[in-house]
Amino acid sequence: MITVLIVDDSPLIRGLLTEILNQAPDIKVVGAAADPYQAREMIKSLHPDVLTLDIEMPRMDGISFLRNLMRLRPMPVVMISTLTQQGSPATLEALEIGAVDFIAKPAANVVSQLKSYTQAVHEKIRIAAHARVRSYKVQASHTDSPKSHNMRMQFRSDAILAIGASTGGTEAIKEVLVRLPVNSPPVVVTQHIPPIFSTSFALRMDRCCSVKVKEAETGDQLMAGHVFIAPGDKHLKVVKKSGKLLCELEDTEPVNRHKPAVDVLFDSLVPLGKSVYAALLTGMGSDGAKGMLRLSQAGAFTVAQDEATSVVWGMPKAAVELNAVKSIVPLHEITHALLNACKK
Repeated sequence: MITVLIVDDSPLIRGLLTEILNQAPDIKVVGAAADPYQAREMIKSLHPDVLTLDIEMPRMDGISFLRNLMRLRPMPVVMISTLTQQGSPATLEALEIGAVDFIAKPAANVVSQLKSYTQAVHEKIRIAAHARVRSYKVQASHTDSPKSHNMRMQFRSDAILAIGASTGGTEAIKEVLVRLPVNSPPVVVTQHIPPIFSTSFALRMDRCCSVKVKEAETGDQLMAGHVFIAPGDKHLKVVKKSGKLLCELEDTEPVNRHKPAVDVLFDSLVPLGKSVYAALLTGMGSDGAKGMLRLSQAGAFTVAQDEATSVVWGMPKAAVELNAVKSIVPLHEITHALLNACKK
């Protein structure tokens, strides 16, 4: 049984989430706190497996509480976020601090979509309960010192780096991108993320990386030193036109229940074969595994994040089980593995 503590200042939200979570046979709400101070005492007495945490609360906001929690008593946290453009920087900061995932705050029209919302909440709580959580201090020390020796490398002119990720992926992708030198081969990224978050995520990555990072648009030309991240509601593909490699966005059905899907990106790169250097990072499910197998069969270099450093070892594990990867490495070595493979 997965035990959950809800932290939200709204009695209505606390009641609704309690009702939704208690519908699952394997999930039980053991308490509901109106603010972080109350939550702190309830965590000590109830020892919940997972916490749901609101961002905007009186007395102490969710981000401040999360920072303290992940430093002193790391545990799986799912943020309850108002999924708005204004709210996305705070939610991305929560993921950076150590939250496993986030879900939308129940909307006014939740009754019309209650079944799908309930399934989504249950799934995120289950994933969080089995996620690998690290303290905030450990995470910060990993990403603060990118390897500088990559700066002296020269890379194959036709090389393309491709990255796919899901749960835990925003921070995993950051850890890979901050280590890229300014002369890095072009990079294309698909991360399972809502549309209103992908723009903020790309801007956040651009601020902390040596390479130029942007949300991909149709017609963007792949260039060295540039990273293109799939928008949250479109599939990203790479196409060749007039001898140039371009980004192409596709507004078609979800693949593997996801849009954007990693398999769509990887499959578009199969014709480029040995020019492709692909990594599959932390995430639930198996999206990207079959695409990675097809890339590997076409001669691409393929690498998967190892279990010990993955928040959720689902997607990388699926690729490993298909014998689709040439190497399994810890997160902090992914960048070096990719760059080392494509150097001149």
